[in-house]
Amino acid sequence: MLRIPKSLRLSFSCFILIFHFLLMPAVPALADEGMWLPMLIQQKIPQMQELGFRLTAEDIYSVNRACLKDAIVHFGGGCTGEIISAEGLLITNHHCGYGQIQAHSTVEHDYLKDGFWARTRQEELPNKTLTVTFLRKMEDVTQQVLEGVTAQMSEVERQGQIEANIKTISELTLQGLDRKFYSARIAPAYYGNQYFLYLNETFRDVRLVGAPPSSIGKFGGDTDNWMWPRHTGDFSLFRIYAGQDNQPADYSPDNMPYRARYHLTISTKGVQPGDFTMVYGYPGRTQQYVLSPAVEYLVNRSNPQKIRLRTLRLDVMNREQAKDPAVRIQYANKNAGVSNSWKKWQGESRGIHNAGTIGKKQDFESRFQKWAESSGRHEYITLIPAMKELYSQLEPYMFASEMYAEAVMAVELLRFASTLESTFVRNGPARATEAARAFFKDYYKPIDQEIFELLFTEFYRVMEPLAHLLPKDTAEVQSLTAAGDFEQLTAAKDFAQLAASLYNTSVLTDHRKTMELLAKDSALALSQLREDPAFRLVDPFVRKNKDHIQTRITEISLDLNLLYRTWMQAIMEFDSERIFYPDANSTLRVTYGTVQGYSPVDAVTYMPVSTIEGIMQKDDPQVFDYDIPQSLRNIYAVRDFGHWESNGTVPVCFIATNHTSGGNSGSPVLNADGHLLGLNFDRVWEGTMSDIEFDPSVCRNISVDIRYVLFIMEKIGKADYLIEELDICED
Repeated sequence: MLRIPKSLRLSFSCFILIFHFLLMPAVPALADEGMWLPMLIQQKIPQMQELGFRLTAEDIYSVNRACLKDAIVHFGGGCTGEIISAEGLLITNHHCGYGQIQAHSTVEHDYLKDGFWARTRQEELPNKTLTVTFLRKMEDVTQQVLEGVTAQMSEVERQGQIEANIKTISELTLQGLDRKFYSARIAPAYYGNQYFLYLNETFRDVRLVGAPPSSIGKFGGDTDNWMWPRHTGDFSLFRIYAGQDNQPADYSPDNMPYRARYHLTISTKGVQPGDFTMVYGYPGRTQQYVLSPAVEYLVNRSNPQKIRLRTLRLDVMNREQAKDPAVRIQYANKNAGVSNSWKKWQGESRGIHNAGTIGKKQDFESRFQKWAESSGRHEYITLIPAMKELYSQLEPYMFASEMYAEAVMAVELLRFASTLESTFVRNGPARATEAARAFFKDYYKPIDQEIFELLFTEFYRVMEPLAHLLPKDTAEVQSLTAAGDFEQLTAAKDFAQLAASLYNTSVLTDHRKTMELLAKDSALALSQLREDPAFRLVDPFVRKNKDHIQTRITEISLDLNLLYRTWMQAIMEFDSERIFYPDANSTLRVTYGTVQGYSPVDAVTYMPVSTIEGIMQKDDPQVFDYDIPQSLRNIYAVRDFGHWESNGTVPVCFIATNHTSGGNSGSPVLNADGHLLGLNFDRVWEGTMSDIEFDPSVCRNISVDIRYVLFIMEKIGKADYLIEELDICED
């Protein structure tokens, strides 16, 4: 392992300089780039007001009074939602609520196909594991986290001190609070140059209230995913419930709708080109400051291979789902999950290529290196060479890790065998039985068996140059087929025979047999589970990945992250006119911009607003993604648009220059007065590289217009009773 010389380690005195630098007023960002911490939004208010914003920093974030922050939730840990009534009504994307909608769907009550609308509070459907989380307070705790850290410490010692401090701070923060519903997260910013505390409150009784049919909520399906123009009514409605004291509580029929501290007012004024927009949500992860080797790996090696593996899976799923309505329901959410990243990676690679991102980074690194050498500072002169050396060491392990995830663990049977065993060991047979029931509800053996054969064939092809990162003890998997053991079959590339035998002999492909196994004496059940061919096959991969691949990735990443701390200091000094915002890390952020169209290629210009006319132009009963409900056709035929008409049509979606990422799905798009204009649900395909580089010419976020949401609620869902619950204004 490459050790980092002490000369490259960031001294504590240098850190103090960085700390003050990061808190200095920032120069204006280029275009509308940036994901800003709500607590520090004051420094951006002047620029926001130049674009038309009419509120204050206190209106966005405050710990002393109710504000916009108190209407925003982290929905299910992966999306964003917002409160739109005083009685805890919550809106998010249809695709964010898709798993819950699917879980309640059956062939007899197909809420994915037909939609769902609770007519009374009693009809609102509980969701076992769904949570929503509010940020109650954030605080800069950098000095407390780094207390006791010295320049003489090794990186391991430094991290140990930081972790101990974080534990102490968290314990003090949570004193007197119920830890089932409150949590303290301390997250680094700028690669560990700053630390922020987030005190969160979590509600665990969240019920499904309404959702349009998927032919509206997922209109355009995977064909239109990540594309513009869009015509998707991507919304669903939930309600937060609390105990009689309005505090978080586990599900109970006696719980009451949550009385929100703050809820959003809805604006039906709509948008015009140039209008101010603000997105408030939980972007997942960005990597704006990585070196060129990281981007080269992503574009030239990682993305192409992951796309190929997911294409193999999607081809099988799509074919089998088209044959059987029950299978379509079972695999609807799985298919959506696989295809979402599959298409995003394609757009990301293309966007990086079109923007010349790799060349820009290489040019920046070249100019930095000349500046570093002219400065005579050894820790800066050796920085890029040391980082590139670490990347060269990291790449084979990262590739192997991704192939294990996208091939071996993408096989449902193998992933189930591994997780079932670990659940049994950690949580006991009851939880394992519960996990097995959930697995078989949405499992179709023919799909998984064919995917196994395809993925293992591809996996062993691409891993041939990295044979040392394959498990050595797979020969322990004996008697899987009459032809011989696993090692012989892989050498012969006979994955079809291996698949046939595995899926015929493993108990874990059969619901009844699995339940019978789990019902046995605990010791016997665990023993037989570990003897099952599926577990015996996957376990060597799991152990190899854990003990060798992930261990090495962690070691190299520790050294790399240490250098990135220094890199942030160095590039701030070198490029002092540039704005530096912290990368997204699933914490609450503010981003702002304006409504704008764009031109992705020569002679093509996209307008920023789509309408119901586009839905009718795409409507095709013969194509699943474009087969709208007959009721919508009927409404359009008589142009019964009601209150939601604008210029003779109904606006459906719009685009703006807000800098968003995964996790911003469901985020509110607010106007200059903080009123709800729509729900963010996507980015344009040409701009999906914004996690790496924000290109203002093509990076656009896509939102469903709130007027289309209200139109669907009234005309399709007949949910006037829900509309009456909302605060609606016309400005």
